[in-house]
Amino acid sequence: MKQAHQSESEPLWKDEFSIESAHETIVNRRQFTKFLTLTSLGMFVGNLWILSKTWFDKQSLFPKTVIAKADEVPIGAVKLFRYPTEADPCIMVRTSQDQFVAYSQKCTHLSCPVHYSQKTGQIECPCHEGSFSLHTGEVLKGPPPRPLPRIVLEKKDGLLLAIGIDIQNE
Repeated sequence: MKQAHQSESEPLWKDEFSIESAHETIVNRRQFTKFLTLTSLGMFVGNLWILSKTWFDKQSLFPKTVIAKADEVPIGAVKLFRYPTEADPCIMVRTSQDQFVAYSQKCTHLSCPVHYSQKTGQIECPCHEGSFSLHTGEVLKGPPPRPLPRIVLEKKDGLLLAIGIDIQNE
């Protein structure tokens, strides 16, 4: 038997879920808040995953890479290499018998390649006449907005290894 208030052509579910078709496209506050909460939670979990991956998986970010034999680079000479990937050019300068410095070879202004000038003792960018300190990577003049990223070096068994990038220097 059919209920008295239901018409013959209307299905039973329309009586139990009385939704007017005009209101079906409108999102109410509860639905919107639920969506924002779940989206925010998902982004928070994603950021935690990225942070934990960065903390616990530093080896994959900055692999140990052999650059050169320590005695193969003369004092005041330059060695070009790529680190941490083949797409990242770097420059290393031997400043004294036991001291080496290495930086990204991309200027922090417009990514022009920088070079070492023995005449000035600085790392220079020919594009816009910027220059950087050889010992710290700090900007000495020109338009570069920040210092060159420093490549962390390690000397082991007569070899020079790149082991990371000094983020604090950037």
